[in-house]
Amino acid sequence: QVQLVESGGGLVQAGGSLRLSCAASGTIFDIGSMGWYRQAPGKQRELVATITRRGNTNYADSVKGRFSISRDNAKNTVYLQMNSLKPEDTAVYYCTASRGAYDYWGKGTQVTVSS
Repeated sequence: QVQLVESGGGLVQAGGSLRLSCAASGTIFDIGSMGWYRQAPGKQRELVATITRRGNTNYADSVKGRFSISRDNAKNTVYLQMNSLKPEDTAVYYCTASRGAYDYWGKGTQVTVSS
């Protein structure tokens, strides 16, 4: 089992920045890709960004150039630096990690961007 705990969400004005963190614990020695998804009210959960163990990244078009994903394998932690935030970035952000055939999810952290 893998447990994921997100932190760093909150309320920020448009144009501001936030940094999300997600710490993995449990059976983590062979975690592969990690990433972030988000879900806004009334919308489906969508990919934000992913990063492989080697550091290869993938971003949703809507966040390219504004968000940056990184990970510290020694700390089993993945980060999401969010800059130039927009009201449409408001959502619950979920951390995810893959281990073998299984995907694990955190409980989410709320990000609210005011206009």
